[in-house]
Order: sequence, then structure tokens, then C-alpha cells
Amino acid sequence: MGRFVPKCVLIDLSGTVHIENSIVAGAARAIDRIRKSGISFRFVTNSSKESVASLFTRLVGLGVNLSPGDLFTSLTATKQYVLRRNCRPMLFLEENAQQDFKDVSVVDPNSVVIGLAPSMFNYEKLTEAFNCLKNADNAELIAINKSRYLQRQHGLVLGGGAFVAALEYSTGLTATVVGKPSRKFFEQSIADFEGVEVEDCVMIGDDVQDDVAGAQAIGMKGILVQTGKYRPGDETKINPAPYLTLPSLVDAIDHVIELHSNGCET
Repeated sequence: MGRFVPKCVLIDLSGTVHIENSIVAGAARAIDRIRKSGISFRFVTNSSKESVASLFTRLVGLGVNLSPGDLFTSLTATKQYVLRRNCRPMLFLEENAQQDFKDVSVVDPNSVVIGLAPSMFNYEKLTEAFNCLKNADNAELIAINKSRYLQRQHGLVLGGGAFVAALEYSTGLTATVVGKPSRKFFEQSIADFEGVEVEDCVMIGDDVQDDVAGAQAIGMKGILVQTGKYRPGDETKINPAPYLTLPSLVDAIDHVIELHSNGCET
């Protein structure tokens, strides 16, 4: 049995650190603890409803101590992907989120980028996206994520994945998923941490599929927290099971810091 000493922690945001405009109890203090511990960390989020700048401002307003470099978002990864592929996307995004694509050409679109865009999830807009994909040569459907559902203050709501699936079904295309649980997304999120490999990382999140299963599939350890979208029994829905299931981010950070300080038999 070897000792696992984490070098890097990846932390989900929505449902783990905050739910809409309310911070999860103890999360701000837990983040301060991980920052002071000296362990590398980054917030990794599939949030696609607002720009990175807007998300940053909102988190700071909730009392989260962070700098812009602490965030790695699926919007950022999607923009990088679009530029690498020379895509001219139809942006199926809320106006706020479109701010992150200001320098991307959208003239004569040959692809569709779709995120969580409640104001656009209607028959007319979906038909517009459908026709873009059917009419463009070598069209590509690019999903910022395929989230099944997410937690709002009043309860669970549909994620963007249902609408990605509708376009896949009607066009016959398979979407490229850029955010979690994509292997590339996790690898990009730690790329600038010197000497850190996926096996050195812990992912903490409330989504057993996108956070925990995605991270564990590439060799990270996944901690499922019982906040946000978590529902009893979620930990039984993946194989292998989560490395740990804990009540909240506070408990997860306590565990990671203890591992880092003392090592742990695995």
C-alpha cells in the first residue's frame, strides 16, 4: 500500500461553494484554509450562463477569497477550442456569457456552441441551431457541458444537456463536450502547476458523474460532497465509487489538508 499525498485540489463551484447567490456554509473559511496550506488548488466549473468576469465578481461578493487565476471554466476551455478549430460558431448562450466570445468570428456560422441558456431554450431558437448544423459543411456541435440538472435555491432544474441531446437526436451529430467530465478539461486545469500529474490531484464536487466519475476516470481521486445537487444514493451510481463521500467542502478540505500534512495509507 502506498501513501497518497495530494499536490493539487480541484474544487467545483455551483453546489459545492455556492448555490446561486448564497454561499455554502463554511465554504469561504475552507477556501482560506486550503490557500494557507500551500497546496495548489483551482476552481473548475461547468458554469456557462455568465461570463468569467461576472462569475468572479459574484464570488468575491459572496466573500470568496480568490484571484482570476484561481478560476478555470468550461467557457474558457470552449473559447480555446473554438479558436484552435477555426470555428465560426452560432452562440447558443445567454448574452452575459457571450461576452467571453467577443473576439471570435460568428459570421456565416459553421458550428453551434451551446451552454446553459434558458432564454434561448425554445422551439424557434433550437430550430435555428438545427438548421445551422444541417446546412453548414462539416458542421460541429460543441457542448460547453452536458449537465443533466443543477441545484437552484428553490430546487433542481434542468441542465443544458437535455437540449444538447435534442440537437444530437435531430441532426444525427455527436456533440463534442468541452467541460467536465472531459479528460482534456481536467488536464488543462492543472497544466500550469509544475510537477503535478493527474494522479496527484483530488477533485471535490457535488456532481457524482461530471465531477467525481470524470476525475476518477483519468486517475484523480474524487470526493463527493453532500451539498448542492447531491441526493442520497448518488455515491452508488458510479463504479468505482467515490474515493470519499463527505458532508461538505469543509470536511473535504479538512481531509485533504490532513493527507498533505501526514500522508495516508491508500
